[in-house]
Amino acid sequence: MPRVRVPKVKICGLTNFEDAAAAVEAGADLLGFIFYEGSPRFVEAEQVKEIIDKLHRVYPVAPEKPRYRTVGVFVDRPAAYIAVIMALAGLDWAQLSGNEPVSVLEQLKKRAYKAIRPRTYAEADAEASFYAALSPRFGPRLLIDAYRPGEYGGTGQRADWRIAEQLARLRSILLAGGLTPDNVVEAVRTVRPWGVDVSSGVEKAPGVKDRDAIRAFVRNAKSALQPDATA
Repeated sequence: MPRVRVPKVKICGLTNFEDAAAAVEAGADLLGFIFYEGSPRFVEAEQVKEIIDKLHRVYPVAPEKPRYRTVGVFVDRPAAYIAVIMALAGLDWAQLSGNEPVSVLEQLKKRAYKAIRPRTYAEADAEASFYAALSPRFGPRLLIDAYRPGEYGGTGQRADWRIAEQLARLRSILLAGGLTPDNVVEAVRTVRPWGVDVSSGVEKAPGVKDRDAIRAFVRNAKSALQPDATA
């Protein structure tokens, strides 16, 4: 698979319009909203609908080539529940960050991708064989996050880049886990992912983004493979 020269960027854990707008203005490709009640970044569907509706008014999206896509992050919810929330909030894709079986992705009909937290490459490859083919056509095949028992992302812990790099040779992956404006250049150069995902790495506090950090993260990620990029 050809390497993507300019990685996609997902700004996750958004809780308000101003931060979401800052992400769009910075050039983010994916905007993430957390529907897991155990997260300090949890948002209600009605709140996300208001944010997305306003985004679409201010930053119109062309269906054939959208400027950005919206993603809901779910943990161990049934497909029917996820589909209802997606419709209510106006989400494009779902990210499944729990222990969801393959059947959930099948029922969501290529509108969802799976987040995994592998301890070894063999484990990652085995999970990829189950989940990757069911992901959105223009999206990542998988999200790779840090392994931490009982946690579902947003911990600031760094993922295993060696495992991610091996997986990225064969599949389009979204790399998450401990990324910041300071290390994203190294991450992109090392892993060569389809895209990178950040939440706590661009925050002042959980759910409150640092807009200067958002701009720096997007700029550094998208220029990482250019000759004049700095690590």
